[in-house]
Amino acid sequence: MYQGSVESQVDQAVFRRVTGRFATGVAIVTTLADGIDHAMTVNSFASVSLDPLLVLVCVEKIARFHDAVIDAGVWGVSILGEDGEEASRAFATRGRTLEGQLDRWSHRRGRLGLALFDTAIATLECRTTVVHDGGDHSIVVGNVVSADTPRDVPPLIYYEGRYRHLRPPGR
Repeated sequence: MYQGSVESQVDQAVFRRVTGRFATGVAIVTTLADGIDHAMTVNSFASVSLDPLLVLVCVEKIARFHDAVIDAGVWGVSILGEDGEEASRAFATRGRTLEGQLDRWSHRRGRLGLALFDTAIATLECRTTVVHDGGDHSIVVGNVVSADTPRDVPPLIYYEGRYRHLRPPGR
């Protein structure tokens, strides 16, 4: 395995354009720290392992969500359906007020007491197992303790810096 470092010759704008060509789903990750709900829109979410059941989410280190999720050690994931763009935009906004931020969004409390959005097409709750340094982000890996697929609608997609909708054939 290569252990050295190589200085990148790729401009950040080019990198963003290239990685933006990878279509991703959109999710809202939640945690509960000191009795306060925290939530953040993410598209850097992935399954990692089936044995044990592990997923990861990447969290920017300067985001206020970062310290909350690291300290709490538990987090929920609500994978958004095609009708989730408004919620995604709301929880992608930096500096919004924490108090009452979930009030306008229908949600339930999961097994770990975390907010899970009722409009999600899939939900998970996780306990953090390890946190890796990922440059300006932390890669938070969690053991899945609950999972559900409450709705069967197409997912919300993010591609080339825009929200997109995946439509089944004939729809």
